[in-house]
Amino acid sequence: MKKLINTKRLITWPIIINGLTIFRIILGLPIIFALENGNNDICVLLILIGGLTDYFDGYFARKYNHKSVFGAKLDPLADKIIFIGPMIWLVNENLVPLWAIWLIISRDFIITSWRSDKGSGGSASIQGKYKTSLQFISMFFLLWPKDWGSLYTIYIINSIGYISFWICLFITLSSAIKYLRFRKETHQN
Repeated sequence: MKKLINTKRLITWPIIINGLTIFRIILGLPIIFALENGNNDICVLLILIGGLTDYFDGYFARKYNHKSVFGAKLDPLADKIIFIGPMIWLVNENLVPLWAIWLIISRDFIITSWRSDKGSGGSASIQGKYKTSLQFISMFFLLWPKDWGSLYTIYIINSIGYISFWICLFITLSSAIKYLRFRKETHQN
C-alpha cells in the first residue's frame, strides 16, 4: 500500500494565511462583475467572505505567530483591491460623494506606500483596523439587495451603511493626520 502524503507539510499556517489574503485580492474582480450585472446578492456575499478572510488571516497570523513581511505588505493592498470597485460603483449610483471616496483612496495609497517603505511592512494602527472594518460594514449594508426585505428594512440597513461610511471617513481623516504627525516627528529626529 502506498504511503499517504503528509498533509501537514503541504498545508502550513503561512500558506493558509497568505492564501486567504490572495483569495481576497481575487474576490475584487467577481465583486465588480456582480455589481455590473446588478447581482447585489452575490456582491454582498462576496464582500462578507472578503471581510471574514481579512479577519481570519490576521487572527491566524497572530495566534500561530506567523506574521510575515509578505503578509504585512500584501494585506493592506488586498483591502484596497476589494474596496475600490464597490466605492466607485457607490459614486456612480450617487450614493456617496466622489470627494469622500477620493479622500479614502488617497489616504489609503499614501499610508500603504509609507508602510511598505518599512522593511517589515509596518503594522496597521488600531484606527486603520477600525477603518477597514467599517469599510466592510458600510459596503455590506450600502450594497444590500433591494429584494432582501421590506422597504423599511432596506431603509434601516442602508442607514447603517451610511452611518458606517461617514464614521469610516472620519476615522480615515483622523488616522491620516496621526500618520502625518508621526512621519513629521520621525523625519525631524
